Amino acid sequence: MNPEMRRVAFAQPVPRRLAGPIIALIALAVFALGALAQAPQNVRIRGTITAIDGNTVALKSRDGTDMKLMLNDKTTVATARPITLAELKGDVPVGVTAVKGPDGVLVAREVHTIPKTATLGHSEWDLEPGASMTNALIESNVKVANGQELVMTYSGGTQRIRVPPGTPIVTTIPADRGALAPGVYVFVTAQVMPDNTIIALRIQASKDGVKPPQ
Repeated sequence: MNPEMRRVAFAQPVPRRLAGPIIALIALAVFALGALAQAPQNVRIRGTITAIDGNTVALKSRDGTDMKLMLNDKTTVATARPITLAELKGDVPVGVTAVKGPDGVLVAREVHTIPKTATLGHSEWDLEPGASMTNALIESNVKVANGQELVMTYSGGTQRIRVPPGTPIVTTIPADRGALAPGVYVFVTAQVMPDNTIIALRIQASKDGVKPPQ
């Protein structure tokens, strides 16, 4: 087909029998994009509380940004408490933030308990560049020259993670809003609403110098 014929071909009107379905598809795509833009966005926030006013918690995030979180009836609060690896039995699901060491083995930055309803698996994590999060059950816990080595299993995978001495290991204890106060460090899972309001879903707060490490 020469260029002139190609221009004529592309200039042909859409057949009437196809116009309706095409318009419907375009409308559906526009609606889907609009719905996606309006959907709440899940976020994780780390920072220190600077003020509390009713259901509003002001904090300074770890990058220095001033933020305001809204609490509602569904917001839960917990405090961090230190534990040992020996307390983590095989039926207790555990989350481990780790980065790869020089030998390619994952090295834990922190270990924490997670709810039994949590989804198990291995994914990227935003604690620091290159970090990952493994939510799994501990299959074995073996002492090695530079700490402990965990073999963690989840559906479809296994991770071997080295836990050096001094790695923060914590669980959380249910608490109320009395655990929140200016100066308290928090780790928050939240949702950003279409109007940019940030709704706190769960707040894990430091207590007695023990921070939620994840």
